[in-house]
Amino acid sequence: MGQQDIYDFLKNNKEDWYTSKDLSSHLGISIGSVTMSLKKLRESRSVKFQTTKRNMYKYMFKK
Repeated sequence: MGQQDIYDFLKNNKEDWYTSKDLSSHLGISIGSVTMSLKKLRESRSVKFQTTKRNMYKYMFKK
């Protein structure tokens, strides 16, 4: 499991924002793997992201 699984999950759930912890629990992937995959997706600009008050990221499918 990796970037493609996360990308597909976000694509199928376009209406909501997710943290890496949310994605980890929904997909059954370790938080470390999710974090690394999301970093690569951010760098390739494949997903939308925003920073929360606690300096964490939230992610959404980029339409």
